[in-house]
Amino acid sequence: MPALHQTQKISASEQARALWVSTTAFTICFAVWTIFSIIGVRIKDELGLTEAQFGLLIGMPILTGSLIRIVLGIWTGRYGGRLVYTVTMVAAALATFLLAHATTYPEMLLAGLGVGLAGGSFAVGVAYVSPFFPPEKQGTALGIFGAGNVGAAVTKFAAPLVLVAFGWQVVAQIWAAVLLVTAAVFWFSTNDDPQFRARHNHQAPRKSFLQEFEPLRNIQVWRFALYYFFAFGGFVALSLWLPRYLVGVYGFRIETAGMIAAAYSIPGSIFRAYGGMLSDKIGARKIMYAMFTVAAVATLILSVPAGGAGGVMPIAVTPAVFVCVIFVLGFFMSLGKAAVYKHIPAYYPASVGAVGGIVGMMGGLGGFVLPIAFGFLKDATGLWSSCFMLLFAIVAVSLVWMTASIRQFKRRAEEDMPAGAFAQ
Repeated sequence: MPALHQTQKISASEQARALWVSTTAFTICFAVWTIFSIIGVRIKDELGLTEAQFGLLIGMPILTGSLIRIVLGIWTGRYGGRLVYTVTMVAAALATFLLAHATTYPEMLLAGLGVGLAGGSFAVGVAYVSPFFPPEKQGTALGIFGAGNVGAAVTKFAAPLVLVAFGWQVVAQIWAAVLLVTAAVFWFSTNDDPQFRARHNHQAPRKSFLQEFEPLRNIQVWRFALYYFFAFGGFVALSLWLPRYLVGVYGFRIETAGMIAAAYSIPGSIFRAYGGMLSDKIGARKIMYAMFTVAAVATLILSVPAGGAGGVMPIAVTPAVFVCVIFVLGFFMSLGKAAVYKHIPAYYPASVGAVGGIVGMMGGLGGFVLPIAFGFLKDATGLWSSCFMLLFAIVAVSLVWMTASIRQFKRRAEEDMPAGAFAQ
């Protein structure tokens, strides 16, 4: 039974409950997923970790939370989002609690694998929430759900207070307890999604596990994945890289640089909901074009060497200009994050879990890979602005690929159109 027919029978209260409980749960999951951004600093000092060991520690949950998304997305389609979301939160809460009792570096890396499950919840939530809404409202719904990224700011602001007062172990214990309570609330306050209920009630044959991967053979899926690699992965990478960039290029105090990075991150999460609304209203394709056009201009401006190698070259982009341009870039990237996911239930309504999982995985990997690439380029070229040169290249490829694909789609549509259709 089509998802749209099912959503017509869903009450507004059930839609609202599914959306807001899922969004709250994702906010908590995202707060847990980024817990190492705060407690990792204290762990580094206690264990005497090298920079490489520290980077692996804080990156482990990001990496595993990204890779697991495709599997969790497929499981959501097979077993229902309510069950998979709850089990994912319980497993992540257990790993976070065990983290508080880890005493060696290998134990903490192992716990980090489990903590990463919290980040994988994004793919589950997308596949769970979208069937509750008709196509014309899915962009708004998924945009609101995706705004749960603001959970990273919750950790950045709240965790240091708990850490200073009680220690990093208590931070892990509290975050684990909150996530476990959230899992219980989610399980007892939500229903199975309409698509899962329809399959269960009509005893529809279940796809084999390999059949779940069939949509991934479509090149369009990987094009969406590239878009999200930039929109989400690039956004996360910049939020992590900005403090180092501002200190290294403009000599900002670390406190000031951190506040600017936080100010960049928070609106970027909230405006994702606005991007979903605009995608429903004027179309996701227009939002994507706007994002890539503005991003191309912004990254080109920021690619101008600011200080150059060893500060030999003059600063061409002033701090004020840099901050203004980076905030404009972040705003449009936030709109684009929502627009990408507006496409998925529209093109792949029966495979939201698998397609949403691979797209989310690529976005998460962007947040893991790009900061490493930024550092490598800085070391290789001596230019801080080389990170924006890389982002410009990604934007350019995405924009060209999207334009070529759309033109090809329109050309095929015209060829298939009956003779005389244009004259009508």
